[in-house]
Amino acid sequence: MNAHPKMPNSHSQALAKRAGQVIPGGVNSATRRLARPYSWDWAEGAYIRDVDGNTYLDYHAAFGPILLGHNHPGVNAAVAEALHGVDMVGVGVTEAEIRLAEKVVEHVPSAEMALTFSSGSEATYMAVRLARGVTGRSKLIKFQGTFHGWHDYLLMNIISSPEKIGQKDPGSAGQLQDAIDNTIVVRFNDLDAVEAAIAAHPGEIAAIFLEAIPHNIGCVLPRQDFVEGLRRLCDEHGIVLVFDEVITGFRHGLGGYQAKLGVKPDLTTMAKAIANGYPCAVVAGRRDLMMQFSTAPGGKVFVGGTYNGHPVGTAAALATIAALEDGSVYERTFRLGERMRTGLQEIADRLGIAMISAGYGSVFTPYFMDGTVERYEDLLRNDTARDVGFRSAMIEHGIFMLPLAIKRNHISAAHSEADVERTLDVAETVLKTMR
Repeated sequence: MNAHPKMPNSHSQALAKRAGQVIPGGVNSATRRLARPYSWDWAEGAYIRDVDGNTYLDYHAAFGPILLGHNHPGVNAAVAEALHGVDMVGVGVTEAEIRLAEKVVEHVPSAEMALTFSSGSEATYMAVRLARGVTGRSKLIKFQGTFHGWHDYLLMNIISSPEKIGQKDPGSAGQLQDAIDNTIVVRFNDLDAVEAAIAAHPGEIAAIFLEAIPHNIGCVLPRQDFVEGLRRLCDEHGIVLVFDEVITGFRHGLGGYQAKLGVKPDLTTMAKAIANGYPCAVVAGRRDLMMQFSTAPGGKVFVGGTYNGHPVGTAAALATIAALEDGSVYERTFRLGERMRTGLQEIADRLGIAMISAGYGSVFTPYFMDGTVERYEDLLRNDTARDVGFRSAMIEHGIFMLPLAIKRNHISAAHSEADVERTLDVAETVLKTMR
């Protein structure tokens, strides 16, 4: 494997230039555009390879969907079998769609019914519409530092600059002002702030959206009393509580993170790891709420989608769930995750480097700072230059971590103990140069 500071990149650069002529910026999603262009031609298990022949041990995992490993044989076999069956008819239902909904209902504590979509953003969008449709209210509450998809309603106050804290911080030009005005942003893990927001807008809040663990800023764990308090406030005020488990659902357990918390939301959105990288997403929740979707007779909240329940994504999801049901994947990835987090912390402490090795389960995130982390505002202390420098140097040594500050890393079932030990050895080498 190439693992030296001057890894060849000429073919990737050439493809990036070619892509830039026909694709805006040369990539199909904004977060894929990095300072150094990458073009890929192979992925298997825990490894990815670019067109220049550089092979990397992958901890990015496509922002998290890859839980079983790249090109998992069982998932790919299920997809191949699906390709020889019915493709898309566009009316009615297939048995595979039914079985997927049954599995979601079986495993996810809050799920009494489920609908299938193609992406996490679609799922959270539909949860917004349903909450507004059943309550007749317009306002939403979200938390600083959380991400719930690309739509107008919730795309704001994610990785905000210090001067934007406490203000509306829309994520894009073109967002409707009405959508921005109807979204209230409060501090994460601050129940008093939530109560104050509800009191300031009596009878106006349709839903509270909680990213079960704010993984879009690495790994900031919710306090148990905070989540329990949200459930109580929603019950008291007739607000729909939505857990966005697009990242946490299935990566941290078949029941999602809500199973760990022991708190049931009214609605849950899931995607990413549900199908090990194939397009599939789910909205699940209470029967009385789900029956308000227009797929049910008398439902008043319209839902549609040509690709909903697509045979390929459905087959991949069923195969992924089957691979997770005996619990061995979680036992293994959680064990490796704990070794990675404790190993990184031990190295940093020994070298006298300010670092918090955060994470949960199979996720790890090194923050270059001291102190505790309970909310996004705490992460303003993170040394961004050191964070990005560490990640970039790891890539130069053949360990791929997304070279953006405070982003999470993922361990898959394809990673081995040897992979983790190699990563820790490289991390120590890199960190020594950063002292």
